Amino acid sequence: MLEYVVDLHSQDYRFLKGHRIMVQVQSTWFPIIDRNPQTFVPNIFMAQPRDFRPATHRIYRSAARASYVELPVWQGAP
Repeated sequence: MLEYVVDLHSQDYRFLKGHRIMVQVQSTWFPIIDRNPQTFVPNIFMAQPRDFRPATHRIYRSAARASYVELPVWQGAP
């Protein structure tokens, strides 16, 4: 099992009771930052088509290997 901690860049989010969130798993910040070729290139602007490889992400749903997202809950007044 691998644990990944994701920094939300000092942002706080408020979800009202009954609201749901969606988690999107991806290997890049495209189009916010740039594409990720999934291979090392010294300069992303010089990346060639052969540098780009597909990425595989797995989300497990079985009880033995369940993926999950753990979020803190703030108990203070709004």
